[in-house]
Amino acid sequence: MLPSFFIAHGAPLLAIEDNEYTQFLHSLGRTLPKPKAVVLFSAHWESSVQKVSDVDQYRTIYDFGGFPESLYRIQYPANGDKEIAKEIEELFINKGIPFEVETERGLDHGAWVVLRLLYPDADIPVISMSVNPNITPEEQYKVGKSLSELRKKDVLIIGSGGTVHNLSAVKMVQGDSVVDQWALGFDEWLAIRLKNWDLESLFKYDSLAPNASLAVPPYGNEHFIPIFYAMGAADNEKSAKLIHRSYRYGNLSHSVWQFG
Repeated sequence: MLPSFFIAHGAPLLAIEDNEYTQFLHSLGRTLPKPKAVVLFSAHWESSVQKVSDVDQYRTIYDFGGFPESLYRIQYPANGDKEIAKEIEELFINKGIPFEVETERGLDHGAWVVLRLLYPDADIPVISMSVNPNITPEEQYKVGKSLSELRKKDVLIIGSGGTVHNLSAVKMVQGDSVVDQWALGFDEWLAIRLKNWDLESLFKYDSLAPNASLAVPPYGNEHFIPIFYAMGAADNEKSAKLIHRSYRYGNLSHSVWQFG
């Protein structure tokens, strides 16, 4: 059975950089058994009701501005998978989770940057999924849990976001050797609760975790919550392992968590 993952997608520049983190994601994609498909919850696709993509082939969305022209020339023409999309719909119906099918939307950079680093040939079907910042962490976890059966069918489930993602705090001109202590403190608190599968504390991270309002600003929780979707998908095993963590720009966390 494939694990599920929470993978930080960092800044769009990751798509053209060669560094410790991009090398790790390249290696991870080569190490994992090749999945039948990838189901990916992206922080950059917010919706008030769960969306499930059902497309033939995705266009590439450039949902950012002010970056090098080479970024805007990247294409990631992944195919969809109608059979698995339908299976997801049936699982949601069985679990009483409201959803809508999306037949037009392409892949945003929260999806294609991660996917391209893992699977540069775009040869694995993708089902893109939205996230809903307005429901509770318990409900987000429940959505992921409802899809856990897919892991037995060689479907890889990924939540793409960032554990520490506060764009007003990043220091673009700072080197990566110095990391803000508030970011480290939040990530260390999170690591202990994830490894202990302490849902009671995790679901109240915003009031319990040190520096939570800095690491996960109220206006930016969409980058943190994909971790609950990915975690829920491994509810039947309840094991968590931090397999990579590094930082850019003083506090932007590149964390990869493996569940199951």
